[in-house]
Amino acid sequence: DAKDFDDAVYAAPGKQGGWTLFVAIADVSHYVRIGSALDEEASNRATSVYFPGHVIPMLPEKLSNGLCSLRPETDRLVMVSEMEISASGELDSFKFYEAVIYSHARLTYNEMADMVQPAESDAGQHLQDKMRARYQPLLPHLDTLFSLYQALRQQRQQAGAMDFDSTETRMVFGEDRKIREIVPVERSDAHRLIEECMLCANVAAARLLEGARLPALYRIHEGPNQDKLDSLRDFLTEMGLYLGGGDSPTTGDYQQVLQQIAERPDRHLLQTQLIRSMMQAVYSPDNCGHFGLSFPEYTHFTSPIRRYPDLLVHRAIRYLIRNKKGKSLQAHPEQKPLAKKAIYPYEHSDLDGLGEVCSTAERRADAASYSVADWLKCEYMQDHVGDEFVGTITAVTSFGLFVELNEVYVEGLVHITELSNDYYHFDPVRHQLQGERSGSTYQLGGSVTVRIVRVDLEEKKIDLQMVGVAADSRRQSRKQKGGLRQDLKEGKLSAGKGGKSRRGSKSGKGGSSAKDGDGESRGQKRGKSSAKGGDKARSNAKSRPGSKSKPGAKSKTKPKQKRAGKSNNKAATTSRRKGKNSSSKGAGKKSGSGPASGQSAKRRPR
Repeated sequence: DAKDFDDAVYAAPGKQGGWTLFVAIADVSHYVRIGSALDEEASNRATSVYFPGHVIPMLPEKLSNGLCSLRPETDRLVMVSEMEISASGELDSFKFYEAVIYSHARLTYNEMADMVQPAESDAGQHLQDKMRARYQPLLPHLDTLFSLYQALRQQRQQAGAMDFDSTETRMVFGEDRKIREIVPVERSDAHRLIEECMLCANVAAARLLEGARLPALYRIHEGPNQDKLDSLRDFLTEMGLYLGGGDSPTTGDYQQVLQQIAERPDRHLLQTQLIRSMMQAVYSPDNCGHFGLSFPEYTHFTSPIRRYPDLLVHRAIRYLIRNKKGKSLQAHPEQKPLAKKAIYPYEHSDLDGLGEVCSTAERRADAASYSVADWLKCEYMQDHVGDEFVGTITAVTSFGLFVELNEVYVEGLVHITELSNDYYHFDPVRHQLQGERSGSTYQLGGSVTVRIVRVDLEEKKIDLQMVGVAADSRRQSRKQKGGLRQDLKEGKLSAGKGGKSRRGSKSGKGGSSAKDGDGESRGQKRGKSSAKGGDKARSNAKSRPGSKSKPGAKSKTKPKQKRAGKSNNKAATTSRRKGKNSSSKGAGKKSGSGPASGQSAKRRPR
């Protein structure tokens, strides 16, 4: 549904079995001049804000949806990253230049996937044959792009980059602008293809800027701190898993855990815990690499329409093109040099402040998006008060359980006072509540049946009442414990073997751990803030009657006696933010502009 098509891709066979990859990005810096009113407003907003079915753009729509939108069969100004990729998928060399693009096609992700992904049924094969016949002139280019994608992805996996499985969700609205349903949206190879191309362009831009020793904004993601590592390892041990790497685990160590849990039914919840052990990705002029993507240098270059840091990177590259010489830069003979103060007057101190402003604006935009999504979901669930749903326990605290309803992707709170008449001990390591007398256990990943008892639209919170524990949850719990005992017996935990990351809102997923078009998962993007936001939100419920235990220690809480058909639960559900952007974004956001292929780019004097 996006209208701001700010990127286009093209690939051609290269040397020795490799490829030449062209990534063309709308030349926003040509139109947004430094110090102009347009620039001031863009720097204040710092990012576009995406809501379900609506967007507040960073730039006026005449630019974002007009002059800077790479529409098919229309000349547009672009900044091009031309990259040489080896047969093994490594970035060998690159050069940047200004150009004019004439896009030959705009394909949707579904159209692209239908043409390049292997068909899984006769009907799928029929659709693929139909689509390939329709776009027959483009097929050689699309097939070249797909083979390039496979090499890029394989190379990143071998380098140990983390790849979190995820399922986005999309709100489907009726004519009254109310949610009709919430449906899952699976990421296809078409999404991943564009993602890999954007990753390459971002890495090339970062290498260019670092090599030029020009102050610039990088997208950095530090590794996990010791406290989070200790907590994660305790949890993984209880789940029969092992994270290697000692005090400094690598992305490869994390990836080994992801491979171990790939087939587990609770893999998405385990991925969430992995994500929460990480720090938050931010913008900074001090490059320290990107842990989640396993890149020693990384920046954001591919979305200057909707991210101010990308616009700053474009200005830096334009300055280098116009004023410096080198094999990574190519200027047209008629292009005139540009004074640094006119195109890129930034020093390290300026960029340090801008990085902080942009990082804060990103978190603010996320919070606004989630808040609106939460409200809409609560409005949707008002019609389901009294209904029962099967759900999955997504978090366990001293004051209750957070449960995500499986079919509607909405999350609510079962307060501890709504559990059976027993004393419950909270174990933060095992992520479970256990009854003292009955022995009943509620554990992370367990399947339960709950009833919706209250929806607070103003507070955007949903209260649930426990109905029962699903049989498959009991079987899974026994299976996990048995697996742990077997692993310990066989010595696997000492052998060093070795999500959907949910956006986790008060009322549900809202869009899980999709990518931002730049490969950065939301978990890698927010990491630290995911857990932080959740802790802050949950604190609202801790003051409720019946929740006297302290988080972080074993607690014993005496619940009230329930009365059938009535709930006195006044606590609220909370939002547990997932870990926006592999640098790669979600609910309402696009991953680039979609795979546009077969464009021609001609260099122009500027």
